[in-house]
Amino acid sequence: MIKRTIYFGNPAYLKTVNEQMVVQLQNEDVVTKSIPIEDIGILILDHRQITITQALIAKLLANNTAVITCDETHHPTGMLLTLDGNALQSKMFQIQTEASVPLKKQLWQQTIAAKIQNQAGMLRFRRLEHQLLLNLATSVKSGDSENSEAQAAAYYWKRVFPEFLSFRRERHGPPPNNLLNYGYAILRAMVARSLVASGLLPTLGIHHRNQYNAYCLADDVMEPYRPYVDYVVFQIVRNNGKSLEMSPSMKKSLLEIPAMDVQIDGKKSPMMNAVQRTTASLAKCYEGTARKILYPEFNL
Repeated sequence: MIKRTIYFGNPAYLKTVNEQMVVQLQNEDVVTKSIPIEDIGILILDHRQITITQALIAKLLANNTAVITCDETHHPTGMLLTLDGNALQSKMFQIQTEASVPLKKQLWQQTIAAKIQNQAGMLRFRRLEHQLLLNLATSVKSGDSENSEAQAAAYYWKRVFPEFLSFRRERHGPPPNNLLNYGYAILRAMVARSLVASGLLPTLGIHHRNQYNAYCLADDVMEPYRPYVDYVVFQIVRNNGKSLEMSPSMKKSLLEIPAMDVQIDGKKSPMMNAVQRTTASLAKCYEGTARKILYPEFNL
């Protein structure tokens, strides 16, 4: 069963009763809703007047729920994850830390090839020329030593959105960068959650090595999934033109990303389930029982 993404953008009091998350809105003295904790995969808290009990936090983390907090600009800024997501976690940590450099280079090669192929798929959806990206995807070297990722990005970002935006991908740039950032944050939480469930440490990346980044591996594994976020943002742009300041309807579209269908290993699956298959396959690569990471193929 696909886990739910729950968002709160108004004052609320959140507690737990009988394995349920109980929601009481501010200025109301009756319980408005209860949600089984086992159904929640991601919980997003986006208001300064949300109160959540320690008992609920503990149960959410025991359920491997990713709890995301947002800043004053309503963008995700922090995340809580369980420290005990897999019965063989200690063993997996050791295997992960002892992974050889050649293995990591091979895994990064696969990751970047899958990302570029999916970027090509997004341009194909847009009915734009994408052969250059397909060629790059098939020529990625071990460890992406020739930086095919950057070459693909330079081509891709100039074309993926309508020309009237004059778009440049910059984290703190003008819209729709804000929408991309929000969507990628949801994707990152989903991947980090699945890595923990697979017994892997999100801090130890295949390629990313920023000492200040607690989610280097999540940032690695999410790369081939990014074009799906780009697709959702493209649809928002198509429906709203240049009016791209975050609205409730835009946020709703982005919050539905974990449930969108993707194709992985020849079958359609909700993205949250596909991510779980990806992280499980990565764990098998570290263990030496598999040689390929399962990534989705963009086919929308």
